[in-house]
This record gives sequence, structure tokens and C-alpha cells, in this order.
Amino acid sequence: MQYKDYYKTLGVAKNADEKEIKKAYRKLARTYHPDKNPGNKASEEKFKEVSEAYEVLSDPEKRQKYEQFGADWDKFSRTGGNPNDFWSQWAQQGGSGRGRTVSPEEFEQMFGGRGGFSDFFETLFGGMGGRQTGGFRGFGEQGFRQQAQPQRQEQKLQITLEEAFHGSTRQLQWEDGRSLQAKIPHGVKTGSKIRLSGQGGGGGDLYLVVEMLPHNRFERDGDHLQVTVDVDLYTAVLGGKVDVPTLDKSVKLTIPAATPNGKQFRLTGLGMPHLRHPDKRGDLYATVNVQLPRSLSDAEKKLFEQLRELRNKNP
Repeated sequence: MQYKDYYKTLGVAKNADEKEIKKAYRKLARTYHPDKNPGNKASEEKFKEVSEAYEVLSDPEKRQKYEQFGADWDKFSRTGGNPNDFWSQWAQQGGSGRGRTVSPEEFEQMFGGRGGFSDFFETLFGGMGGRQTGGFRGFGEQGFRQQAQPQRQEQKLQITLEEAFHGSTRQLQWEDGRSLQAKIPHGVKTGSKIRLSGQGGGGGDLYLVVEMLPHNRFERDGDHLQVTVDVDLYTAVLGGKVDVPTLDKSVKLTIPAATPNGKQFRLTGLGMPHLRHPDKRGDLYATVNVQLPRSLSDAEKKLFEQLRELRNKNP
């Protein structure tokens, strides 16, 4: 079994904080997202690796377990040992203070049932030793194990900003042939929970916990959106109109004369729909990014020189 260096996958130091980890993940996710690389299997696999690394390092509890067991598991697995023996040996060396083998049931209670990630992730955070009575598909890289007894279960569901804006449905398929459609309401955000009654382990309820994927254009802040708008130098100096994208249309924004770089404009009601009141929307904040000319003709240079001379004479 191959040890996964999640820090190396995201390109961050082992002491990286939550902000650094999130920034690295966003950058890599934008690069390797399947929507930007259709049909590219290598990019798809890289996106899965990046998502798996972020799943662990962004969660303090998972990160702690990874820090404790990850590298040691790598050394142990290369000897061909039994997984349960690893936990027993770790306990004897001071991990828990007692030298006994962790049962499959206890393993599952410690780390929960998951599926769809790499073997290393499955072994470290759940998915081995338990009884699997019916696998589940439909969450991209993630899944869950149905339990024998009814119980509440939670499962992360990654969705795009467009799905959260427009509302959507996701087809969920079990390996035993059962399927259903889960409705994604307008305005859901990271942390929102979608309840599927009776679809969890043993007939309990399943809660889909929403995680928003990074967008290549917009940043989300609650129900508000932020976007950067390129404005040419002449429009910034003299004023004019520019097109500003939103998630459902393009609008015209009036740029006043002498608008500085970084100036932010608020466009009321063009953000995300409110979860409980989808007819109401947050705001869109457009930040001006002034674009300097990449090259100038001799005539243009002469005009700029004249402008500079004029400014120097009349400061």
C-alpha cells in the first residue's frame, strides 16, 4: 500500500495553517478540475488526489490522525503485516497504553465508514475490516457504507457554484441497483445539510453535507459574490462602461472618470439566492483591475510624453 504525502500533494509545508492549505487547494483544483480538462484522465486523477489531500488536511481531527499514523503505517505496510496487528503494535508502543488488537467494529467506530478514496485513505480513516452490505456511488470521489442498524449518517457532497445558484438534482446510485434523485436547493453553501429520509445506514436518515468547489471566476462570501473586472487604462482615466459577468447574465457597469485600480463597486441583488428565501439575492462586488497597454506605437508614446509634460507644468 502506498503512503500518501498529502502535504507534498498540495505543495505546502507540514506546519501550514488552514489559510495556506485552502489557498493551495483552490489553486490546484482550478487547474485540474474536470470541467476545465474534459476527457483528460491524468487531470481527473490529479484532481482526486488534491481533493483527498484537502479532505484530510482541512479537517483538524483527520489531520491529527494522519500526523499520528500516516508515516508509521507506510513503514509497517511494507513489511506485509496485518492491518489489525499495526494498531496492536502501535498501542504497545504507547499509542493507547494497552496492547490489544483493535476489532473491526472498534476501527469503524473510531474512523467511520467511507469509500471511494485511495487505499491509504480508506485504511487510515475507515473502510477496512467492516461489513459492507451495499456500496454507494454518486458523490464523485466519495461514498458511504450502509450499517446493519438504523442510524443517522452524514456524507460530504461536492457541488459547483452554478448548481448552488440555479438549484439542481443529483442522481445517486447504489451498487445493488437502488437509486434516487437528491434535490439541491437554491442557495446552499458549504455546511448546508440535505436530508434524505430513510437512505442512511440500516434505514436511518442520510444527510448530504454540502462542500462548494472553487470557481474559476467568482469568490463566494455567504450570499455575496466577488468578481474581478478588467478595465483598460483609457476607460479608467476617462470613464465609460464595462461588462460585468454574473451567474445568470452580463450587466453593464458605469466606470467614473479617474477610477483607481482596486476600486470596488457593489451591484445590489446580483449575488447568490438566499437559502430560505430564494427569491431574494445577495450582492455582487466587482473589483476593478486596470490593464496597462502591453505595447505602444511611436505616436502613442509621443502622446503620453506630451501628457506627462502637461502634468508637470500644471501639477
